[in-house]
Amino acid sequence: MKATGIVRRIDDLGRIVIPKEIRRTMRIREGDPLEIYTNSDGGVIFKKYSLMGGLGDLAAQICETLSKTTGRISVITDRDTCLAVAGGARRELSDKRISTEVEQIMEGRGVYRYQAGQPSLPVIEGDGRFVVACAAPILSEGDVLGCVLFASGDGPTDTSDTDDKLVRTIAGFLGRHMES
Repeated sequence: MKATGIVRRIDDLGRIVIPKEIRRTMRIREGDPLEIYTNSDGGVIFKKYSLMGGLGDLAAQICETLSKTTGRISVITDRDTCLAVAGGARRELSDKRISTEVEQIMEGRGVYRYQAGQPSLPVIEGDGRFVVACAAPILSEGDVLGCVLFASGDGPTDTSDTDDKLVRTIAGFLGRHMES
């Protein structure tokens, strides 16, 4: 645990304000669920809760299947990190924080498809080696839970209609799976 030097008091309703700097750094938005843990030293730990986190094995199997079928790097994310990766970039992308550009694709709730002449969008923050070829947000009950995307490690590449339909279908499947 890292000390921040920030002290806050609990109000009469038991609430505490998480400072804006910490919310920005940790990408905690209004309405985000937080898990609360305690440790043996009397510490209270808040951790962002990811509904998609429980789908690790399923997401990994889907990524493997997508990668073997298409020959592309396939990635499934939650709202903050790459949960599952297949297709040769596992070490470089797994558990890394997604880029703000991927976050914007999710927040826009639309499908992204690279086209020649567009600027390339990095998959993860601070590393432009892997760029988004095609992406679709995972929506469940009106909430954005994550993203399904194909990435390219050798610069931006055009995608086919099949790639576009695959990411849409998998994102839709995962969204409906989370509703049940």
